[in-house]
Amino acid sequence: MTSKTSRRLKIKQRVRGKISGTPETPRLTVFRSNKQIYVQIIDDKAGKTLAAASSLKLEEKVNKKEQAAKVGEIIAKNALEAGISSVVFDRNGYLYHGRVKEVADAARKGGLKF
Repeated sequence: MTSKTSRRLKIKQRVRGKISGTPETPRLTVFRSNKQIYVQIIDDKAGKTLAAASSLKLEEKVNKKEQAAKVGEIIAKNALEAGISSVVFDRNGYLYHGRVKEVADAARKGGLKF
């Protein structure tokens, strides 16, 4: 029997084997902890983070799903300022559900294509 984290890491490796970020379409990756959510846009060819956003900078107290939606809007704005319009979504081994889905939907609403 595998633990929750080792299962997620196995899924993460499988997904990362199939997708990678290029300068034209970088990779948007999500990391969620118990309290916060972090999003980065990464160019894997150069090994550079092009844009990032997290829930640490949010002042108001909201629930985690609303927090994730706000982070999705922020990353979309940061990406468009950096000249990035389309990305590849990396859910980082998490299920596409709940907070991860909220980030993706808010980023799409903000103008990112993936």
